[in-house]
Amino acid sequence: MDGDCGNSFAMTTSTRPLRVLLWHVHGSWSTSFVQGSHDYLLPTLPEGGPWGLGRCGRDWSAVTEVPADDLAGTDVDVVVLQREPEIELTERWLGKRPGVDVPAVFVEHTTPSEHAATTRHPLADQLEIPVVHVTHFNDLMWDNGRCTTRVIEHGIVDPGWRYQGELPKAGVLINEPMRRWRITGTDLLTAFGDAAPVDVFGIGADDVHDRYSHVTGIADLPQHRLHDEMARRRVYVHTARWTSLGLSLLEAMYLGMPVVAVASTEAAATIPPEAGVVSSDVSELTDALRRFVHDKDLAADTGAAAREFARTHYDLDTFLRDWDEVLATTAAGA
Repeated sequence: MDGDCGNSFAMTTSTRPLRVLLWHVHGSWSTSFVQGSHDYLLPTLPEGGPWGLGRCGRDWSAVTEVPADDLAGTDVDVVVLQREPEIELTERWLGKRPGVDVPAVFVEHTTPSEHAATTRHPLADQLEIPVVHVTHFNDLMWDNGRCTTRVIEHGIVDPGWRYQGELPKAGVLINEPMRRWRITGTDLLTAFGDAAPVDVFGIGADDVHDRYSHVTGIADLPQHRLHDEMARRRVYVHTARWTSLGLSLLEAMYLGMPVVAVASTEAAATIPPEAGVVSSDVSELTDALRRFVHDKDLAADTGAAAREFARTHYDLDTFLRDWDEVLATTAAGA
C-alpha cells in the first residue's frame, strides 16, 4: 500500500445505528452488507438501470428504497460509494459532496482493469474519502496514492451445507461469459469440458451452448435455486483469470463443494490444499476435475473441508463487525 496518509482507520467504539446510503451494485456483497444493524437507503429510478435498482426483488428487510428525486435533504450519516460516478450522483441527488459535506467511504470491488501493478486508483490523490478493498490482492495491486486504505474481506450469509454431488459434472458460475471471455476464463471451458461435463450458470450463460463440447449453459437462476442446483454438481470450477475474488467461489465452499480454481488474484490465498486444487497449470486443474468427478467420496470429504475453511475465514459476523467499525469511524469524521 502506497501513500503518506497511512493504511488504517482510527478506532471508534460507537455502535449506534446509522443511516447509510449505498447503491445496489453487487447483489451477493450487498446481501451480506445489509445484514448489519443500520438503516440502509437504496436509490431507485423509474427505469431501474445501474443507478436506480433499489432492492431489485431481493429480500432485504433493513433496506428502504428512496426515489432519487426524493433524496435531496435526506438525513444520511455516511455514504458507501462503489463506483466513481456515484460521487457526482451523491452531490446531485443528495445535495452534499461526499467526503466534504457528508462522510463517505469507497468500496473497491475490482482489480485494476489495465496495468496490474501501475494503475492508479481514481481516489488516490485525495484525503477525504477512505478506500476499503475487498481483498488484500486488490489493495496490493492498486496504486492507492495518498488515500487511507483498509481491507475488509468478504463475509457470507451461510446458505447451509447443501452438497449432494449426485451429478458427475462440474458447476461453473460466470456472468456474461462470452463478453468477458479471457477475463473470466471462458476460453478454458474447452479444456474443462474435455475432462468432464460442465454446467455454466450465470447471466448470459446460455450463450455458451453452441461453442463448446460437453458444456451446457443454464439461464440465470434466483440465488436459492442456484445454490440448490450448484450443490447437485460434483465439483465447483473457478475459471477467472482477472477478477476480484468471486463470491460464487466462497458460496460454493459454504455449500460443501470441492473446488478447482485457476491460481490468480486472491484465489490462491482462499483455497487450502484440503479444500481443493489451485494451479496455473491447466492440465493439473483438469486432472483434479477428473479425480473429483470419478471419486464421489473424495469430493465429499474435500467439500467438507472447503466448507469448514470458508466458515472460519469468511464468516458474516467478522465482516459486519469490521464494517461497523469503519462506518462509525467514517461517520464520526475520524
